[in-house]
Amino acid sequence: MANIELPDNPLDLVRLQDEVAQKLATVSLSGLSDRELLAATEVNERSNRRGVGVDARLFAEVSQRGAYRLAGSQMPGKYLEGQLRLSARARKQRTDAALSLSSLVAFSGEPLDPTLPATAVAVADGDLSLDHVAEIVDVIDAIPAAIPADVKARAEAELAGVARTLTPEQTRTAGKRILAHLDPDGQLTDDTDRARSRGVTLAPQDRRLMSAISAKLTPAARAKLEALLVLWAAPGMNSPDDEQSPSGSSANVDPDALAAAAERDTRSQSQRNHDALEAMWTFLIANGGLGEGASLSSQLVVTASLDDLESRSGVATTATGTRLPVKDLVEIAGDATPWLEVFATASAQILYLGRGKRLASRAQRLALFGRDRGCTAPGCTVPWSRTQAHHMPDWQDGGPTDVDHLGGACGGHNRSVSTTPGGWETTILQTGPFTGRVGWRPTGSNEPWKVNHALQPEKILPTYGDRVTESGSAVEKWLSCRIPAPPPGPPVPPGTDVVRHPA
Repeated sequence: MANIELPDNPLDLVRLQDEVAQKLATVSLSGLSDRELLAATEVNERSNRRGVGVDARLFAEVSQRGAYRLAGSQMPGKYLEGQLRLSARARKQRTDAALSLSSLVAFSGEPLDPTLPATAVAVADGDLSLDHVAEIVDVIDAIPAAIPADVKARAEAELAGVARTLTPEQTRTAGKRILAHLDPDGQLTDDTDRARSRGVTLAPQDRRLMSAISAKLTPAARAKLEALLVLWAAPGMNSPDDEQSPSGSSANVDPDALAAAAERDTRSQSQRNHDALEAMWTFLIANGGLGEGASLSSQLVVTASLDDLESRSGVATTATGTRLPVKDLVEIAGDATPWLEVFATASAQILYLGRGKRLASRAQRLALFGRDRGCTAPGCTVPWSRTQAHHMPDWQDGGPTDVDHLGGACGGHNRSVSTTPGGWETTILQTGPFTGRVGWRPTGSNEPWKVNHALQPEKILPTYGDRVTESGSAVEKWLSCRIPAPPPGPPVPPGTDVVRHPA
């Protein structure tokens, strides 16, 4: 094949790469022999793996320059999720790769070598995939801090070398052997290493609304949890399927009642652990665990549609973003005093609430939650519990603290709104399919207003089939929260809190 003169400009190169990919997606493969087909597959894979290093360099540059702000993102990771639409797992892998494979710049301006230099070379050669890099990063992060730097560097070079001929899973196995060699009896692992790796991760809800939890507990945390589970997860205790099951700790229960409940208990130990944790959290909430202050961010706040409540079906949403079946919503109300906001239809338009002060009132914050569910900036996934009430226009520019001039925004996006180029401008949309929602666009541009679908994808999904209803006698008590939209009222005097209801 004749040599092709390639451009030196990186943007021209990636555009050319995109054109090649488009052509490859449509060209027929039938003219290739079997050997040529295998060769094309292997060359394409090598090219994709080299792209891992290119992705890392591009993202590192975007991060160091702060270019992600031009795309409306407040953090580099949010750019990957919001603009490139990567999953949380892919975001972490891309971020780790950028930190490990790229030549970053120190605060002094001095260029720094990649933290995993041998891995970076193997990626540039097309021998390692992003999954290989992720496995190597995990192994190197697990090396105890007491291991000398030169030994750690040699371990990285050895692992990157063998990974050139191994799968990611085999690379993980090789990494475990290296770790076992460096610290065979665990004596070098200290409190600093344990504290560095501690954590509890709550995974997103699946299609059945179930959530997986993964955790690394410190020895002290595990000891406390085990002591509690011995008492709260004992056979017969805190069973949701047994109305006579004792609740709380078995230390405070009549032994005969506990023995009888244990005889009826068919749960596994894992299920008893789950029910025990839920019982502990219920006890904590019922005894002031959410606090007594005026702040709503730490309280149990739920929004649901009137259709779902009346049909005894559907899913409500909490301020932290959790989706909750309506049946469960009614059940938890027995142990807490939640705030509930109900919408009469799928419309996003809400009750007018006016205020003459800068800070939004509790009622206004509740109304914003029901409409926005969280930050309204396109692609942002910050839930309502971590947002602020954003004025449109800004308070200092004369914007009133009225609900039809407010929208939820996380701190970063709230600060990004500006009347000068480089910022964002916002408005409450008055027409179109998203009337009543908050629209965003770059300041001074003529681009179409964008709304955030990340927190409310159901707003853009069609409705399929008939609604399946459930029975439930305790739902009607929530319907008193139903609030129809009132006619406009008189201006709000400064310093006055007003909630306008219809006559």
